[in-house]
Amino acid sequence: MLFEFIATITAAFGMAGVALIIAHLSKLSGKRAPKWLVPLFAAIGIFGFQIHQEYNWYDQQVSQLPKGVNVVKTAESTEWFRPWSYIKPQVLRFIAADTGNASVQVDDPNMHLVNLYLFERRRSVQKILQVIDCDTPARADYVIPQKNSNLSIDEHVKQTTAWRELTTNDLLFIRVCTDASV
Repeated sequence: MLFEFIATITAAFGMAGVALIIAHLSKLSGKRAPKWLVPLFAAIGIFGFQIHQEYNWYDQQVSQLPKGVNVVKTAESTEWFRPWSYIKPQVLRFIAADTGNASVQVDDPNMHLVNLYLFERRRSVQKILQVIDCDTPARADYVIPQKNSNLSIDEHVKQTTAWRELTTNDLLFIRVCTDASV
């Protein structure tokens, strides 16, 4: 975030420098450039860089994902204070699943434990353990068992999780249960 701030200020100074060059060239031609030219160009630099970063954030994050971590869901957004997002919606959040390191339960090969990573612009990445039942299909948040628990993993999962339906065309189901690459 600090580097993005520095880059934004640099873009503002760069565009203000272009405006100063235009102002000096206009003096040589005998005309005066308006006084608002430098602040206008600085604002164009700031907005231009920020809009560029907002649209390229998703691609930058996806390119940095390690092998085996795949995007399973994106959330596009349009906001009234970002009128350009009505022309092309922005991806401000996405979910990636670590399917390369998903573990299969020994007792039931249809049960998988997978890490989900929640990415959101200007926020820290959150990690959530998910249990995927490929037979039903359903998913649930995994609750880590107590230290003194005598329950088996299967009993623990059945007692502590709230299952949510998962469709067979969902990318999470496809990546974890069918091993198909999309």
